[in-house]
Amino acid sequence: MPGELKARVNDFVVKFANVNGSGSASANGMFAKSILRMGVPVAARNIFPSNIQGLPTWFEVRVTEQGHLGRRGGVDVMVAMNPQTWDKDVAEIEAGGYLFYDSTKPLPPSKFRDDVTVIGVPLTAMCNARYTLPRERQLFKNIVYVGALAALLGIDPAVIEQLLAEQFEGREKLIQANCEALHMGVAYVRENLVPLKLQVKRADKVGDRIFVEGNQAAALGAVYGGATVCAWYPITPSTSLAEAFTDYCQELRIDPETEKARYAIIQAEDEIASIGIVVGAGWNGARAFTATSGPGISLMTEFIGLSYFAEIPAVIFDVQRGGPSTGMPTRTQQADLLAAAYASHGDTKHPMLLPADPGECFEFGALAFDIADRLQTTVFVMLDLDIGMNEWLTKPFAWDDSKALDRGKVMSFEDLEAGVDFGRYKEVDGDGIPYRTYPGVHPTRGAYFTRGTSRNPYARYSEEGTVYVDNMQRLLRKFDTAKSLIPAPVITRAKRKTPEGVIYFGSTTPAMHEALEALDARGLRLDALRLKGFPFCEEVFDFIAEHERVFVVEQNRDGQLRTLIMNEGGVDPAKLVPVKHYDGTPITARFIAGEIAALLAIGNVIEAAE
Repeated sequence: MPGELKARVNDFVVKFANVNGSGSASANGMFAKSILRMGVPVAARNIFPSNIQGLPTWFEVRVTEQGHLGRRGGVDVMVAMNPQTWDKDVAEIEAGGYLFYDSTKPLPPSKFRDDVTVIGVPLTAMCNARYTLPRERQLFKNIVYVGALAALLGIDPAVIEQLLAEQFEGREKLIQANCEALHMGVAYVRENLVPLKLQVKRADKVGDRIFVEGNQAAALGAVYGGATVCAWYPITPSTSLAEAFTDYCQELRIDPETEKARYAIIQAEDEIASIGIVVGAGWNGARAFTATSGPGISLMTEFIGLSYFAEIPAVIFDVQRGGPSTGMPTRTQQADLLAAAYASHGDTKHPMLLPADPGECFEFGALAFDIADRLQTTVFVMLDLDIGMNEWLTKPFAWDDSKALDRGKVMSFEDLEAGVDFGRYKEVDGDGIPYRTYPGVHPTRGAYFTRGTSRNPYARYSEEGTVYVDNMQRLLRKFDTAKSLIPAPVITRAKRKTPEGVIYFGSTTPAMHEALEALDARGLRLDALRLKGFPFCEEVFDFIAEHERVFVVEQNRDGQLRTLIMNEGGVDPAKLVPVKHYDGTPITARFIAGEIAALLAIGNVIEAAE
């Protein structure tokens, strides 16, 4: 018999290997939520293909009472439902772990591992005996294995019954049929198998936290941030952000007296049209945005340059995916940093916000519109597929109802009527930001030509070199002002003074925090800085200066964040040590700690579970 994993409670990883289109995602999500309902935190990640059905898909659930919401690395229980990926899936299991599979058809011994405990449940045979229709057999098989896992892992079936009742509310026959399938799995395990040494026990570690996707959170943030116009073109993985904004507007942006919509949502013919609509709406004074991904950014760059040079507010939610070109549409990366920071031809620089979880997606989703109005430029909110399309456990969103929207420098009718000298591109306050007017604010004053060509401070066409240079230098001063508007980085000091530091951002954050704990447990201490946005404030470069070397952890091949830091701060490349992960799956704590440990030449510091 293989040596089993040590008994563990509320601390293990279950991975489901399925076929896309089999209906497994709903059942797997229910499995994760049932553990949440028992008061135990989970981190769930859906890894799916870009086709409609037929290709492999995986769903990973980390049960983590300690609250580590990043991927750990390694699998303790593999639910192997896809013959195509069997060998790869079995290879992922930790030594001493468990392989759960459909044992209807016998498999040769060569398909198993001697150091893994095999748990066979004849799912297909059970469903064929009970159901007649092929689709019923497939769908209910998913619920049967959820029931079997519940019995094996100590999950209360009543919790799953409640979830089924909520999902199929008002459809009693479906509730009854699903509960029956659930208990088929429970009964088989209780009659034929024994519980695993990995168990779920009720706890009180979830609290009032919510389980929500980053795209949903960002969309709600846009509503609270005053957005009234969304123009978009469907693209994975950003589509659900625009769809969520539509749902929220239908609930929150309807005039209670007239019942008319107080918003405009346009599915444009392509990405170019969508950003054009956003820039036009911004020029008119609306708060407008688009949601897209890397290929969309590539198409939008000319309009982004217009926003930068004509100084028109716009917000772009970039939900990053694997590239280049079509790349891996349903995989995650942090690979659009340089494309967004310097989007368009010529000399441009654009602020970016870098949320680490859905809570910050909501916060930054609202903040982006204040910054865009204040700076009169495009602001990027840089999500990625891992944050955007997966549900994360996060604190409830908070909002101050007394907060006023910051519309920036806008000339009023009264200002213009009083004869204030108005030059649309004239610097007044030394911060690089000129004043603007809304169309039609005054019948005879405040009008100007909005140009994508060079102009003087009063918006009059000019190709005079000194005029152009003065304008471009003012835009740099405005970008420098942006440093005071971008959320400050978060610095976490090691327990003792250390010559090493690490910089990271976005969805890397939870895995990074766990890796730092593991490194510290082995006596490896690093100061850590989490970036929340670009441009970088001086605190970032001070942090780098005070360390002998700084690891830069990111999810792309070319070290784009490292390049951005070197370019903006003139940092010696030798001082910034790249730690890069870019296979399309979310980064793991084991990977980060292992890479940093190897670079420090002391070996792996997060050992696989025994």
